[in-house]
Amino acid sequence: MSSTYLIALGSNRRHHRFGGPRAVVFAAMEECAALGTVTARSAILDSAPMGAAQRRFANAALVIESDYDPPALLAGLKRMEREFGRRGGQRWGDRVLDLDIILWSEGAHLSPGLTIPHPEYRGRRFVLDPAAQIAPGWRDPLTGLSIQHLAVRAR
Repeated sequence: MSSTYLIALGSNRRHHRFGGPRAVVFAAMEECAALGTVTARSAILDSAPMGAAQRRFANAALVIESDYDPPALLAGLKRMEREFGRRGGQRWGDRVLDLDIILWSEGAHLSPGLTIPHPEYRGRRFVLDPAAQIAPGWRDPLTGLSIQHLAVRAR
């Protein structure tokens, strides 16, 4: 059975093959097609660094239809991060690629290492602004608020 997911993408480091962060995010959007059918893509937006990160980020969002359940999709996204050169390290530090499952069409999910909806997305403009471009009416299963409503609140 296919499910729909909202995925957030971010990068603030160059990749040896793809180039700068915007090109990394674009390439990752292309690669996500290996995990299902990408049905919508936002524009790639620039955002300020957060936490320990030193460089500006390129951020985007996509909607994907996938036969994978949430833990399997997360495993595929983490594998893709590693293939792009991501290594473990400082939380909120500089990174080549960050991929997060934000929402799932089946509602909430909780398992070791994965919480859907993403527990911190509601106040993050770098997630909400791109998501509002492609899924403004998608409702948070915990608050009932739409992505558009959350994006306006985060401003």
